[in-house]
Amino acid sequence: MGARGRATTAEQAAQPSPPSSSRITLRARKNRRRPAPLWSRMPRPTAIADACGRALRRSLPAAIAACVVVGAGGGLWLAHRFVTTSPRYAITEIDVRGARHLSASEVRAIVPASLGDNVFLTSPDEIADALRRHPWIASATAERVLPGTLRVEIREHEPVALAVIGEPYLIGADGRPFKRAQIEAGDGAGLPIVTGVDRDAYRRDPAGAARTITAALDALARWRAGAGRPPIGELHITAQGTLTLRTYDRAAAIELGPLQPEAAGAAGTAATAIASADTSGRAGAAAAPTLEARLHTFDAAWAELDPRERARARSFHLDARPDHVTVAFAKD
Repeated sequence: MGARGRATTAEQAAQPSPPSSSRITLRARKNRRRPAPLWSRMPRPTAIADACGRALRRSLPAAIAACVVVGAGGGLWLAHRFVTTSPRYAITEIDVRGARHLSASEVRAIVPASLGDNVFLTSPDEIADALRRHPWIASATAERVLPGTLRVEIREHEPVALAVIGEPYLIGADGRPFKRAQIEAGDGAGLPIVTGVDRDAYRRDPAGAARTITAALDALARWRAGAGRPPIGELHITAQGTLTLRTYDRAAAIELGPLQPEAAGAAGTAATAIASADTSGRAGAAAAPTLEARLHTFDAAWAELDPRERARARSFHLDARPDHVTVAFAKD
């Protein structure tokens, strides 16, 4: 080794060693605090009791309300179950009132309920609707009479005539058909027959046709009010709005003329004539003076005929002159 190498080694030995720490060196300090036990970190029993008390006081109204709702709902459910399953409220009688043309058993057959059904599970509205769909029944009501009676009250249509409108129909006092007549079953027995009402005309204007029939029935009522007049079996209405009565026994025609003075000679159906002549719906009221005068004329002519002439009379024509009548007789 030369002199230069020995000098370098001597210089390295003369240099001091680096310090083990400096002012910027950071060293973590050990945590000398011992961790507290779990029990000591838990809240005290008094604090827990106070917190529970506050929570209970805040939730008490809601809890009471919930209990009330649950209790009421449960009570209602139990009550509903009792009244809908108890034999005490089974239907033991269906009381029918107001039936005249229909028998009580026929009305009970229409009611959508039967004996033994629960009275609370039957709907009075549904029963009334089912009854109103029957052609004889104009109105109906139903009610429960506890514990086990179902009361049904109906109002039936009252037929006043039998109208041939394509087919025979029973007619009410309002002039409207309410039921197809079953002649073989006795419908229409003893009622006057209204003929001449066109079916197509009725379909086009049922209200006008009803007014026409009402006017004819009003004329029949005035006819029946007089004493000594022969009974009437048919009322024939022409397309011009004229009325002809036919006697019940011999079918003698009594031509009374137009139901309305304004309708005489008018074209179209009788319903149109009556509708244009009377907007109030009572056609016979406006024609009362003319009709009464013609009825008096007939009475005078009828009184002049002896029984043999009355039997031979086939038609009475009452024209526009209130004091004039033409009588046609059958040949001997």
